[in-house]
Amino acid sequence: MNKSKVYFTKKIEPQSLIEIYKNLGIKLSGNIAVKLHSGEDGNKNYLKPEFVKDLVEYLNATVVECNTAYDGARNTTEKHNKLMEKHGWNKYFNVDILDSESDEILEIENGKNIKKNYVGSKMKNYDSILVLSHFKGHPMGGYGGAIKNISIGLASAKGKRYIHTNGKEDAKYDDLFTANHDMFLESMADAAKSIMDLYKNKIACINVMVNMSVDCDCCATAKDPCMNDIGILASLDPVALDQACIDLVYNSDDKGRDELVERIESKNGLLTIESAEKQGVGTREYELISVD
Repeated sequence: MNKSKVYFTKKIEPQSLIEIYKNLGIKLSGNIAVKLHSGEDGNKNYLKPEFVKDLVEYLNATVVECNTAYDGARNTTEKHNKLMEKHGWNKYFNVDILDSESDEILEIENGKNIKKNYVGSKMKNYDSILVLSHFKGHPMGGYGGAIKNISIGLASAKGKRYIHTNGKEDAKYDDLFTANHDMFLESMADAAKSIMDLYKNKIACINVMVNMSVDCDCCATAKDPCMNDIGILASLDPVALDQACIDLVYNSDDKGRDELVERIESKNGLLTIESAEKQGVGTREYELISVD
């Protein structure tokens, strides 16, 4: 497989998001969704609406999210919409909770652990999608980036439980913490394949390496960032994109990189990337192209 192109800029500005998107050479069209993380109530590290505003407006897109599988301010559509308003998303954008009505099943061709992926029924309303991810650590996945945002992020609440429990129908909250951990990481790769197969050449990914805590934006009381900001990366290949971000962390001389690396390795986070590559989601071989 040829190396995938990953574009990189150290400039972390709203306009930089537009410029790095242009470098991808893709023109997302039709009804465009921007999948991002709305940020759990109390979290301070998530990407803010003011930062992404110019890009979303440039694309004339809708901000989309899905409900969570755990207790908090985003596990029902009513609460999630209230939080979106509190965090300012509704102030600037049209916002759509994809699983607010029902679920839809995507078949996973040759899925290792799961053979189907539950997504929100409203996903069918969107012709193309930009996956805009905040790269950081994660208390279960080790790290969160494009693959996680495509898989768990775009899964409905039922789908999130299904992925976490490696295909357990009607899984409950407590089941999320007793399922086989490595199989969960592999199941994320399975789910990511279904999304990539659905959108094919109508999906693009951007990772923003800022506010890099060991915790996810789903944590209400996430730890403070442990590393200095690095930049913005973009690719049509989510596997190459996440691998490039991982490499930038591992190769950094930042004093806080050890804390993030420990979180990634303690949760076997690299298994997600390895599994996604085996599933044909993308390749870990990439060419990093600076656009500064």
